[in-house]
Amino acid sequence: MTEKFIIGIVGSPFGVKGFVKVRPLSGEIDHFLKLQSVQTCKDGKEQLLQIEEINPLPPNVLIRFKGIDTPEAAKTLNGAQLIADRSQAAPLAEGEFYIEDLKGTPVVSSSNEQIGVITDIIEGGGGELIEIKLTNGETHLVPLRKKFFPDISPEKGKVVLDNLWILE
Repeated sequence: MTEKFIIGIVGSPFGVKGFVKVRPLSGEIDHFLKLQSVQTCKDGKEQLLQIEEINPLPPNVLIRFKGIDTPEAAKTLNGAQLIADRSQAAPLAEGEFYIEDLKGTPVVSSSNEQIGVITDIIEGGGGELIEIKLTNGETHLVPLRKKFFPDISPEKGKVVLDNLWILE
């Protein structure tokens, strides 16, 4: 199970005090308001940054990090990923799951026959697509929709795929 998540992407500087606009990947901002520090990753380099101030600006948040006090300094963070522990990520409601937890999960038919394994989740134009590596080695993309996946339960260690015609 994944213990760290990318929770947001740093955008452009905001104002003259070193704030950056952050786009939350979950669409929620409340969990950001409780953060005191966050790991950033940009160009393969990670660093831990202390948060001095956070302000909601729905659908984004504005964050000012310790030691980053000018728009020029803030601009160096543009494009950085914000990484947080599972406990700091957006809380899950009943029946929800983290996309990252699906990677590596076996895919079975409604009769519990092994079909393959989830290798990735890709953002498509009409929504997310689940990439499945079939037991025969082929790879297929299937829309992440209830009509294809009636039971998505990473905690059960499997994902059920109905309508197997989608793999043809």
